[in-house]
Amino acid sequence: MADKYQQFTNSSVGKFLAPKLGLPMPTPLRRHKPGQAPLDGPALLGAAKGGRLEKTVAEQLNSAGIEVRTEAADDVKYGALVFDATGITDPAQLRELYDFFHPVMRQVGYCGRVVVLATPPELTSGRQQVAQRAIEGFTRSVGKELTKGATSQLVYVAPGSEDATESTLRFLLSAKSAFVDGQVIRVGTAGTGGAKITAPESWEKPLDGKVALVTGASRGIGAAIAEVLARDGAHVVVLDIPAQGADLSSVANKIGGSALQLDITAADAGTKLVDYFTERHGKLDIVVHNAGITRDKKLANMDDGRWNSVLTVNLLSQLAVNDTLLASSVLGENARFIGVSSVAGVAGNLGQANYGTSKAGVIGMVDSTAPAVAEKGHTFNAVAPGFIETQMTAKIPATIREPARRLSSLTQGGLPVDVAETIAWYANPASAAVNGNVVRVCGQALIGA
Repeated sequence: MADKYQQFTNSSVGKFLAPKLGLPMPTPLRRHKPGQAPLDGPALLGAAKGGRLEKTVAEQLNSAGIEVRTEAADDVKYGALVFDATGITDPAQLRELYDFFHPVMRQVGYCGRVVVLATPPELTSGRQQVAQRAIEGFTRSVGKELTKGATSQLVYVAPGSEDATESTLRFLLSAKSAFVDGQVIRVGTAGTGGAKITAPESWEKPLDGKVALVTGASRGIGAAIAEVLARDGAHVVVLDIPAQGADLSSVANKIGGSALQLDITAADAGTKLVDYFTERHGKLDIVVHNAGITRDKKLANMDDGRWNSVLTVNLLSQLAVNDTLLASSVLGENARFIGVSSVAGVAGNLGQANYGTSKAGVIGMVDSTAPAVAEKGHTFNAVAPGFIETQMTAKIPATIREPARRLSSLTQGGLPVDVAETIAWYANPASAAVNGNVVRVCGQALIGA
């Protein structure tokens, strides 16, 4: 559904009236297009004394085609500000964040990026732990200060994982992360086990030769996920219930993939998936659990059918399928499991006790499963979308829909492709050290953490 308010504020009349009335002015976000430059301007790179990532980051940014500068200039609009904070070992050194960012904050360009790299606090102790944890408050606050579609992120990089950051930096410093803001990402902290961190032969087609499954893929976010994974080179099998067969076939035809009509809640769904992928493709590399439903009612008015159906589709079926897949031999080397949670699973939502429970359960599934699958060389992560423009959200009453759009740092809803791009980053073979993460795709929604 079109965001008519955003259309108004970007019209000549709206641009005149909105500032005078103190109204939010959502910036049209820069989203990925094939062949576009990662950033609109150079990246300014800095580091605290004793940082361990600056040299590696410079090399990775250069490899991505990003111009790197290490000296600030007054007449430059920067595409990104990147700071290696791993050298901060005492809270007094947090001043180095101020010294680097303060002079250049006004020089962050349209849809620019701020990224701070640090050491996971749980892997440190004493005053260093205090200092590294404090950085999260800095990056989240900066995200709420930036304007014109710019975003801020914190990447915790475990010692020993310095060379594993390229896929994450390429994602965060590109238009693919347009609606990801104010997030904390961990690289190498959930254990990489036997995972193999391999740069793809082509960063334009990083999923070449991979076979992916996307559930709930007949429309909306699921269809967008399938399209982006196919764009990145994967053969995508789209799955949905038989009642959605026509729409499912349309998606499969559009992306050159395959359609599989199956009720994911059936007791034998996992076994059927193992048989299908073994016989048709010989393997399964990427599993995206997107299928989900809502059956909203306040808890006092909710019948057990609404509770049971939401928990079964959104959580219990995923657990059952995962158990069957992991017990089989169908999974490819360094497989990817990716769940779709929700900000409702982080902060809760009125009339969605069942939905919020199921989506918080997806987060719990990531926490419990990621370390275990790492021993087999796989990863398990999730996205948590905020307000995304879909057919479902278009039916929400305007009195609820409009505040949901505006209550974020980017003051607008996201698009299904924003969720899909984040999932494609998880699926990248170079993201093997990205494990156990739940990243919100919400424009830094002003609810939850």
